[in-house]
Amino acid sequence: MSRSVLIPAAIAAAFGATAVPSWAHVTLETKEAVVSSTYKAVFRVPHGCGAAATTAIRVRFPDGTLSPKPMPHAGWTLTIQEGTLAKPITAGNDTVTKGVTEIAWTGGKLADNEYDEFVIQLTTPAEAGTALFPLVQECEGGKANRWILAPGVAAQSGPNGEEIDAAPSLKLNPKP
Repeated sequence: MSRSVLIPAAIAAAFGATAVPSWAHVTLETKEAVVSSTYKAVFRVPHGCGAAATTAIRVRFPDGTLSPKPMPHAGWTLTIQEGTLAKPITAGNDTVTKGVTEIAWTGGKLADNEYDEFVIQLTTPAEAGTALFPLVQECEGGKANRWILAPGVAAQSGPNGEEIDAAPSLKLNPKP
Protein backbone atom coordinates (compact mmCIF):
# COMPACT_ATOMS: atom_id res chain seq x y z
CA MET A 1 0.00 0.00 0.00
CA SER A 2 1.41 3.38 -0.99
CA ARG A 3 0.58 6.72 0.55
CA SER A 4 1.77 10.26 0.12
CA VAL A 5 2.61 12.34 3.15
CA LEU A 6 1.21 15.79 2.41
CA ILE A 7 1.49 19.07 4.25
CA PRO A 8 -1.98 20.68 4.28
CA ALA A 9 -2.62 23.70 2.07
CA ALA A 10 -3.77 25.40 5.28
CA ILE A 11 -0.10 25.98 6.15
CA ALA A 12 0.28 28.14 3.07
CA ALA A 13 -2.90 30.03 3.92
CA ALA A 14 -1.66 30.62 7.45
CA PHE A 15 1.40 32.34 6.00
CA GLY A 16 -0.79 34.57 3.81
CA ALA A 17 0.99 33.05 0.82
CA THR A 18 0.81 34.15 -2.79
CA ALA A 19 2.37 32.56 -5.88
CA VAL A 20 6.03 33.29 -6.66
CA PRO A 21 8.50 31.78 -9.11
CA SER A 22 10.51 28.78 -7.91
CA TRP A 23 14.30 29.06 -7.53
CA ALA A 24 16.86 26.47 -6.52
CA HIS A 25 16.01 25.25 -3.05
CA VAL A 26 17.10 22.85 -0.32
CA THR A 27 16.95 19.25 -1.60
CA LEU A 28 18.00 15.77 -0.57
CA GLU A 29 21.08 14.37 -2.31
CA THR A 30 19.59 10.85 -2.57
CA LYS A 31 15.92 10.98 -3.51
CA GLU A 32 14.92 7.31 -3.06
CA ALA A 33 15.26 4.73 -0.28
CA VAL A 34 13.70 1.47 0.87
CA VAL A 35 11.10 1.48 3.66
CA SER A 36 12.35 0.67 7.18
CA SER A 37 16.00 1.06 6.16
CA THR A 38 18.95 3.11 7.38
CA TYR A 39 19.19 6.28 5.28
CA LYS A 40 21.73 9.10 5.21
CA ALA A 41 19.74 12.29 4.54
CA VAL A 42 22.06 14.89 3.02
CA PHE A 43 20.27 18.27 2.86
CA ARG A 44 21.94 20.41 0.17
CA VAL A 45 21.74 24.18 0.85
CA PRO A 46 22.64 26.07 -2.37
CA HIS A 47 21.94 29.68 -1.32
CA GLY A 48 20.79 32.03 1.41
CA CYS A 49 17.60 34.13 1.57
CA GLY A 50 18.00 36.68 -1.21
CA ALA A 51 21.49 38.04 -0.52
CA ALA A 52 21.31 37.24 3.22
CA ALA A 53 23.51 34.53 4.73
CA THR A 54 21.95 31.37 6.22
CA THR A 55 22.20 31.29 10.03
CA ALA A 56 20.00 28.28 10.90
CA ILE A 57 18.60 25.09 9.37
CA ARG A 58 15.66 23.40 11.12
CA VAL A 59 14.41 19.98 9.93
CA ARG A 60 11.26 18.10 10.95
CA PHE A 61 10.57 14.46 10.14
CA PRO A 62 7.84 12.52 8.34
CA ASP A 63 5.61 10.27 10.45
CA GLY A 64 7.26 6.90 11.04
CA THR A 65 10.87 8.14 11.06
CA LEU A 66 13.00 6.43 13.71
CA SER A 67 16.25 7.42 15.44
CA PRO A 68 17.38 10.54 13.55
CA LYS A 69 21.04 11.26 14.38
CA PRO A 70 22.59 14.49 13.05
CA MET A 71 26.18 15.03 12.01
CA PRO A 72 27.73 17.94 13.94
CA HIS A 73 28.75 20.89 11.77
CA ALA A 74 31.84 22.91 12.72
CA GLY A 75 30.91 26.47 13.72
CA TRP A 76 27.21 25.63 14.26
CA THR A 77 25.27 24.77 17.44
CA LEU A 78 23.36 21.51 17.18
CA THR A 79 19.97 21.14 18.92
CA ILE A 80 17.96 17.91 19.04
CA GLN A 81 14.35 18.45 20.10
CA GLU A 82 12.46 15.47 21.48
CA GLY A 83 8.76 15.11 22.12
CA THR A 84 5.64 13.07 21.60
CA LEU A 85 5.35 11.73 18.05
CA ALA A 86 2.27 12.69 16.01
CA LYS A 87 1.64 8.97 15.40
CA PRO A 88 3.00 6.08 17.48
CA ILE A 89 5.44 3.79 15.61
CA THR A 90 5.45 0.01 15.96
CA ALA A 91 9.00 -1.34 15.94
CA GLY A 92 9.06 -5.11 16.48
CA ASN A 93 7.09 -5.74 19.69
CA ASP A 94 7.50 -2.15 20.91
CA THR A 95 5.37 0.92 20.38
CA VAL A 96 7.37 4.13 20.18
CA THR A 97 5.47 7.27 21.26
CA LYS A 98 8.34 9.69 21.91
CA GLY A 99 11.35 10.58 19.83
CA VAL A 100 13.22 13.26 17.91
CA THR A 101 10.79 15.77 16.37
CA GLU A 102 13.24 18.41 15.10
CA ILE A 103 16.96 18.84 14.51
CA ALA A 104 18.45 22.32 14.16
CA TRP A 105 21.85 23.73 13.31
CA THR A 106 22.06 27.39 14.46
CA GLY A 107 24.60 30.15 14.97
CA GLY A 108 26.66 29.50 11.87
CA LYS A 109 26.98 31.65 8.78
CA LEU A 110 26.67 30.32 5.24
CA ALA A 111 27.01 33.18 2.76
CA ASP A 112 24.49 33.40 -0.09
CA ASN A 113 27.24 32.62 -2.62
CA GLU A 114 28.36 29.48 -0.73
CA TYR A 115 27.06 25.90 -0.71
CA ASP A 116 26.95 23.39 2.15
CA GLU A 117 25.34 20.14 3.25
CA PHE A 118 23.71 19.14 6.55
CA VAL A 119 23.51 15.39 7.30
CA ILE A 120 21.18 13.21 9.38
CA GLN A 121 21.20 9.41 9.63
CA LEU A 122 17.79 7.84 10.30
CA THR A 123 15.55 4.84 9.78
CA THR A 124 12.95 5.51 7.10
CA PRO A 125 9.20 5.10 7.68
CA ALA A 126 7.67 1.63 7.12
CA GLU A 127 5.10 2.73 4.49
CA ALA A 128 5.95 3.20 0.82
CA GLY A 129 5.12 6.58 -0.72
CA THR A 130 6.56 10.08 -0.56
CA ALA A 131 8.06 11.26 2.72
CA LEU A 132 8.44 15.01 3.25
CA PHE A 133 11.06 16.67 5.45
CA PRO A 134 9.71 20.18 6.19
CA LEU A 135 12.69 22.49 6.60
CA VAL A 136 13.06 26.15 7.56
CA GLN A 137 16.17 28.04 6.48
CA GLU A 138 16.70 31.14 8.64
CA CYS A 139 18.92 33.97 7.44
CA GLU A 140 20.42 37.25 8.61
CA GLY A 141 18.05 40.18 9.08
CA GLY A 142 15.14 37.95 10.15
CA LYS A 143 14.67 36.53 6.64
CA ALA A 144 13.67 32.90 6.05
CA ASN A 145 12.89 30.36 3.36
CA ARG A 146 10.25 27.80 4.30
CA TRP A 147 10.63 24.53 2.41
CA ILE A 148 7.36 23.00 3.67
CA LEU A 149 5.01 22.39 0.72
CA ALA A 150 4.14 19.08 -0.94
CA PRO A 151 5.69 18.48 -4.38
CA GLY A 152 3.63 20.02 -7.17
CA VAL A 153 2.16 22.80 -5.00
CA ALA A 154 3.01 26.20 -6.49
CA ALA A 155 5.75 28.17 -4.75
CA GLN A 156 4.44 31.04 -2.67
CA SER A 157 5.56 34.16 -0.88
CA GLY A 158 4.79 34.71 2.79
CA PRO A 159 3.71 38.02 4.34
CA ASN A 160 7.33 38.99 5.11
CA GLY A 161 8.53 38.11 1.58
CA GLU A 162 9.91 34.72 2.61
CA GLU A 163 9.94 31.99 -0.01
CA ILE A 164 7.58 29.08 0.66
CA ASP A 165 8.28 26.12 -1.62
CA ALA A 166 8.50 22.33 -1.81
CA ALA A 167 9.89 20.43 1.15
CA PRO A 168 12.79 18.07 0.52
CA SER A 169 11.12 14.77 -0.40
CA LEU A 170 12.12 11.12 -0.39
CA LYS A 171 10.49 8.38 -2.46
CA LEU A 172 10.09 5.32 -0.22
CA ASN A 173 10.09 2.03 -2.13
CA PRO A 174 8.80 -1.30 -0.78
CA LYS A 175 11.35 -3.87 0.35
CA PRO A 176 12.46 -6.07 -2.56
